[in-house]
Amino acid sequence: MSFDVDIGHTSRRGGREHNEDFAGALREPGRGLIAAIADGVSAGGRGREAAQTTVMGLLADFFAAPATWETTVVFDRLVGAQNAWLAAHNAKGGGATAMTTLTALALEGHGVTIAHVGDSRAWRLRGHELMQLTHDHRFDHPDLQSRLTRAIGLDDAVRIDYAQGEVQVGDRYLLTSDGVHGALAAGRLAALAGEGGAQQASEALVDAALAARGAGGADNATALVIVVRELDAARLEDELLRGRRLPVPPRLKVGDVLDGYTVTALVADTGVHRLYQARATASAQRELVAIKTLHESRASDPEERAMLAHEAWLGLRLTERYVGSRKPAAGDDPGFVRVHELAEPSALYTVFDWHGGRTLEQMLAVPAPVAVTDLVGGATQVAKALGRLHRHGVIHRDIKPGNLHRGDDGRWRILDLGVALSGREPAAQRDLHAGTPSYINPEQWDGAPADAASDLFALGVTLYRWLTGRLPYGEIEPYQSGRYRHDPPPASRLRPDVPIWLDHLLAKAVARDPRQRFETAEELLLALERGASRTLAAPPATPLIQRDPMALWKAGLVLSLLFNALLLVWLLWLPR
Repeated sequence: MSFDVDIGHTSRRGGREHNEDFAGALREPGRGLIAAIADGVSAGGRGREAAQTTVMGLLADFFAAPATWETTVVFDRLVGAQNAWLAAHNAKGGGATAMTTLTALALEGHGVTIAHVGDSRAWRLRGHELMQLTHDHRFDHPDLQSRLTRAIGLDDAVRIDYAQGEVQVGDRYLLTSDGVHGALAAGRLAALAGEGGAQQASEALVDAALAARGAGGADNATALVIVVRELDAARLEDELLRGRRLPVPPRLKVGDVLDGYTVTALVADTGVHRLYQARATASAQRELVAIKTLHESRASDPEERAMLAHEAWLGLRLTERYVGSRKPAAGDDPGFVRVHELAEPSALYTVFDWHGGRTLEQMLAVPAPVAVTDLVGGATQVAKALGRLHRHGVIHRDIKPGNLHRGDDGRWRILDLGVALSGREPAAQRDLHAGTPSYINPEQWDGAPADAASDLFALGVTLYRWLTGRLPYGEIEPYQSGRYRHDPPPASRLRPDVPIWLDHLLAKAVARDPRQRFETAEELLLALERGASRTLAAPPATPLIQRDPMALWKAGLVLSLLFNALLLVWLLWLPR
């Protein structure tokens, strides 16, 4: 599926001395389109500056935000920052005020989001029906209609109106300044906007608006027209819709075909999901892929369907830069398994790249000491991937040896985003107490939510076990009451060949006190890369009162019993 739009833009100053309108649009492969129009407010001659910086800043930074952020959150942060900058400038005085309207449109997946402040407008032309998508922020009084109630730079804080909807092939979206829609009736706008291509339509709108008002009193006139030819890759909302309506495939056998994928093996059956190896017989490369489906016993569970859809969407977003690239450069690998975009699936399933190799859990099943250099190399790759995950605002929640995979190409990748938190996960997934007990940080057992620190602790436990063959705090069960009543033994005590810098690094990664641990994956990565050139200090031993808060009470009880026993002996047997 290839995103294709036609964009047309025309802006003329009309009868004004300066053109204070500004508009622009930007496409980003795999992310969609952002377009915006701004009409500068003529108060001291700084309207053009306000309009231009607002639009250009939004276009420059919109796609720099993590792909996992909800679109309105991106608008809130970018527009809020621009408004604060303009408001601070205006507060300095000097007579030149910089303010502007803003109407922005984001096309992502099969949906559209409109952000609006002021009296510029957004429209949608579907067939012959024209719909206004925004509401003007201006005074209703006839004598005050030229005055805005909201504008970028007007107040310290700005309130943005949002509208969202579904996009269809053939839709035309219009962004217009009041010099256009103030001169043309809705019927005339619809007729002109439907003429020819996007550029032809934008020119027709502006020419007609200037002609309707006359050369002497015409305002600046700007129109930006977007014609949707093909839709973009699916968004989370699209995946959730697909997850609700598609059937779950039945149990597949070797040789069965599913939408051009021929099953070659059943890899795993957990009772919730099934994982198959398959060959893409419909493609020229006939490459192997992995197919993940729901077990038929969970086919009617809407929460499991939503979680599988979320995992597919999240995998697409994390690896979208690598779509179409079978072998990214070694330093450019995302550290995750690439998800395939499905055009017209007949059932609910997700397709991943197939990588030969083994998980770390499978490696540990065959007892053999790992070389320190191999561990450091693998840990470096995993820390980079985990840092990338956290920068997207995603928490994995189940880092463990079974979810770290070394492919035949020598690259380590993080598997299984099924319980990950992105900020947009289903409520049932958010409430799920995920993770493997022996890898969960102490704070979670005390009721704290999972966060980046919990992923880092789990990675530290994983590296400790990889190097020593043992868990730092032993095997932990959910029903245990005393889980962390001792500090882990130094890795060098279990393996004398462990260098002191790595010994201290592991102790810091799995420290009982969260203040002693690494704060970010980048900090852990830096420590791994520096190695012996800058050895970390070993974290201090955890005081007994922190490891076992009841120890003081127990010690007091023992002392009290001893004192009372001595007193009893003195009263009964010793001479007075």
